[in-house]
Amino acid sequence: MSFNDVPAEAYDRFMGRYSTLLAPLFLDFAGLDFADLDLAAASGEGMRVLDVGCGTGALTAELATRFGQESITAVDPSPPFIQAVRERYPQVDAREASAEELPFPAGYFDAAVAQLVVHFLADPVAGLRELQRVTRGGGTIAACVWDFAGENSPLSVFWRAARELDPQVRDESLLPGAREGHLEELFVSAGLQDVVEGALEISRGHSGFDEWWAPYAGGVGPAGVYLAGLDPDRRSELRERCRAELPSGPFVLSARAWAARGRVEVA
Repeated sequence: MSFNDVPAEAYDRFMGRYSTLLAPLFLDFAGLDFADLDLAAASGEGMRVLDVGCGTGALTAELATRFGQESITAVDPSPPFIQAVRERYPQVDAREASAEELPFPAGYFDAAVAQLVVHFLADPVAGLRELQRVTRGGGTIAACVWDFAGENSPLSVFWRAARELDPQVRDESLLPGAREGHLEELFVSAGLQDVVEGALEISRGHSGFDEWWAPYAGGVGPAGVYLAGLDPDRRSELRERCRAELPSGPFVLSARAWAARGRVEVA
């Protein structure tokens, strides 16, 4: 899935409203504060953390708060996203790069984290191995993906309505890591050690249906692309099916992400 033509502001409105809430929970799960930070301090070198598939910087912001901007390298293949990160966090080393081909030497980072990225990789195991390559022995690798298969993601209402409209629609439930246990399987297949999986729960309030629905028109991600491909009548029908699933006034939307962490083997 390419985000090269997606404006940063459109992504922020669509997914950033949820990923910013997920970021601190994800880093708490990764445990970087308690493990890698101590090891980096003991070595006399600064902490080096790689934010893979950084998007517009939801996780970058949380990493910078915990470790300082100068400790963070952020990569994403989308030029608009990287430009946004450079403007928002000028001391972060932000580069255009994909998870599968990282422009860094072996063992360069103390940790590598990937929030809402693995499910978009053509070969997630190869991507996780590349994260390992650039992370030192004993360092942490962590990733998370929304629970699309369990229909407990921020987009579940949309995809349920889309399936009612078109039972053949290709939603995000079959993507890598989107079901319980699959991220753990991918981590183990990639050769990571001491792998642990967990669930992260977020809740986000919405002022009403129109505020929730409007960002879908931005064409962001598989859901936005699907919506943009519908003719106006089908688009309206999908919108009304979604409206029927949600309260008429303000509401709170809860969602779950599956997360996994592991250690790079010490040579």
